[in-house]
Amino acid sequence: MAQTKLKLLLDEEQQHEGQDLHRGLKDRHIQMIAIGGAIGVGLFLGSARAITKVGPGLVVSYAIGGAIIFLIMRALGELLLYRPVSGSFATYAGEFVGPWAGFMTGWSYWFMWVVVGMAELTAVGVYVHYWFPGVPQWVPALIALGLLYLANLITVALFGELEFWFALIKVVTIIAIMVIGLVVIVFHLGALGPTASFSNLWTHGGFFPFGALGVVLTLQIVMFAYQGVELIGVTAGEAENPETVLPNAINKVIYRILIFYVGALLIIMSLVAWNQLSPTTSPFVYIFTKVGIPYAAIIVNFVVITAAASSCNSGLFSTGRMLYSLAKIGQAPRAFGKVSSRRIPATGVTVSAALMLIGVALNYIVPAQVFVYVTSISLVGSLWTWALIVIAHLGYRKAVAAGEARAVSYRMPGSPYTNYIVVGFIVLVAIFLSLDPSTRVALYVAPVWFAILAIGYQFTNRTATPKPQSKAA
Repeated sequence: MAQTKLKLLLDEEQQHEGQDLHRGLKDRHIQMIAIGGAIGVGLFLGSARAITKVGPGLVVSYAIGGAIIFLIMRALGELLLYRPVSGSFATYAGEFVGPWAGFMTGWSYWFMWVVVGMAELTAVGVYVHYWFPGVPQWVPALIALGLLYLANLITVALFGELEFWFALIKVVTIIAIMVIGLVVIVFHLGALGPTASFSNLWTHGGFFPFGALGVVLTLQIVMFAYQGVELIGVTAGEAENPETVLPNAINKVIYRILIFYVGALLIIMSLVAWNQLSPTTSPFVYIFTKVGIPYAAIIVNFVVITAAASSCNSGLFSTGRMLYSLAKIGQAPRAFGKVSSRRIPATGVTVSAALMLIGVALNYIVPAQVFVYVTSISLVGSLWTWALIVIAHLGYRKAVAAGEARAVSYRMPGSPYTNYIVVGFIVLVAIFLSLDPSTRVALYVAPVWFAILAIGYQFTNRTATPKPQSKAA
């Protein structure tokens, strides 16, 4: 009964969403949002720690993780064409797994992005402080949030434009290091020229200096470098021609991963032996400095700031849309289901921005360990979201077979077997979280978080389900 009632609400929500939200995201916006989601700060900074843990075999870890992400995105793509709404995977979890799954997925994803926004704004403050040590760290964090918040309230097209340029900066930086690196390797130019060689990949302890186990144990680091790639699903409700644009962007995910992650890391570890890189120094800074590019640290610092701003920008966008979708089916306060005169879910964006601001303040006040506990939920949120995407896809395929859902031409390859592979892989990554003290806390926090959500779901079940609302001024 609850499932049938939810499906009726979702059908009505989809009709109203076309009137409420504006399909202002163009093809180039969607393409760059997909790229930006796949390339994060983890590549520019976090890859150094991963390289020291596994050596050149890290590229295999990224390739395996990339293949899993590709399957998740193909499952999401099939669901997006069936019902292109901003609630995306939360909507599909509710329809094909159960209303409780949609509630937990939507609120987990919302909180994940709020927490990520807190962390990224803190990063903006830290890295701007590198240039201007006399400026308190909270000042650039506040300015960045204010500008991004205003941009998100103006038009969805402005959000897309910001993401386009943020992603382009990251892409240009990676392409630059790959082109420069290849020139150095082939022509043996500059300070790295005499020792730069592809043989560096296998002559310093072998391609797998820590064995196959090293590759496996770094999978959790790799997967969270891909955190945010599913954001393209939230854009579905505001994308021009989603039936054409979304599959095109998703199909290119695997190529982007191979080029920007695997390709860049192969070049970096060919230029410099992996055991010469420091876990605390960005390999991009190290390489740019060694090949003689002036102000290398400043350049990468700027790229990291824009990557952090991009992540916060995406967080404001996705949290507003997720709260909007939850409100439309009675799983969030009604106020979040209204849109502004510019067709933006402004209330959800405003509340999310306010919480991000409070989080930044708390990050400077409370002990660091408290902030670690909160941010660990973002790890759980990503794994939960990815798992629910492929589980909901299984439910969708069963509904299609039973004649209860419309089939689409875009298909996830190998289903249902690939669905089981993805879920098993995600469970394996969750187990690996327990092996690293820095991520183990996520497994302690997860039961508390889902217990809170279970109570919240019971509360929403006792309240009357609101009727979807029309556009509000």
